[in-house]
Amino acid sequence: MRRPAGVVLLLVAMVACGGGGDRVVVGSKNFTEQRILGELLAQTIEAAGIPVQRKLDLGGTFVCDAALRAGQIDVYVEYTGTALTAVLKRPPDTDPARVLAAVREAYAADGLVWMEPLGFDNTFALVVRPDAGVRTISEAVGPARAWTAAFGYEFQQRADGYPALQRTYGIAFRVVRTMDLGLLYRALIDRQADVAVGSATDAQIQTLDLVMLADDRHAFPPYEAVPVVRRAALERFHGLVGPLSTTPAPRVLAPAPQPCGMFSRRA
Repeated sequence: MRRPAGVVLLLVAMVACGGGGDRVVVGSKNFTEQRILGELLAQTIEAAGIPVQRKLDLGGTFVCDAALRAGQIDVYVEYTGTALTAVLKRPPDTDPARVLAAVREAYAADGLVWMEPLGFDNTFALVVRPDAGVRTISEAVGPARAWTAAFGYEFQQRADGYPALQRTYGIAFRVVRTMDLGLLYRALIDRQADVAVGSATDAQIQTLDLVMLADDRHAFPPYEAVPVVRRAALERFHGLVGPLSTTPAPRVLAPAPQPCGMFSRRA
């Protein structure tokens, strides 16, 4: 859910009184995947001989976006679909190349540069237990009428979330329960829910032997992870382009045993 503008500005003001001066300021959102990506960016930049200041775990999308635009941070990793729908308030689009081109063009007008994608797509994921007997969202439309669904708070309201799912599939659930992201998979395992909406990179999908339903009609836009950097920082630090083009993200996000909700995101 979007924070009021005044709250976002207050949070940005609390991040710092200014940028990093002679250091590249690397930010991140406040969930595990983002902390990992932020640290990867920071270490890769440092390996190129450029000093770094870390401002990880800042908050959600709107806090990080505002901090970037205000010059409080120089770079963070954003998701293409989030930028398109949440930041730019544009309709969802399912074509990855078109989405990336659209956000690049829009952000460029504000002096912000989208680098190349890091190599993975962290889209919404409908997740069920193996005994559900379905493998695609289309196959779930019938059984879903008797299911209890577990959603994070934002999924039910965002245009690229539940509304997109309903519009594309006409799916309806017997009960929809909204809960903290960290509780979604526990509710599924404990049979308090029949389907949960997480993220495609959530480690628990594999470690808990769950099934991610294929989005066979492409309801959700792509959420490719991409470093977004201030053009002023690229001009100030001439060696910065290289590290931002080579950050090794995909393998570090390979599934490993983690507490429930560890990689869940959307903010």
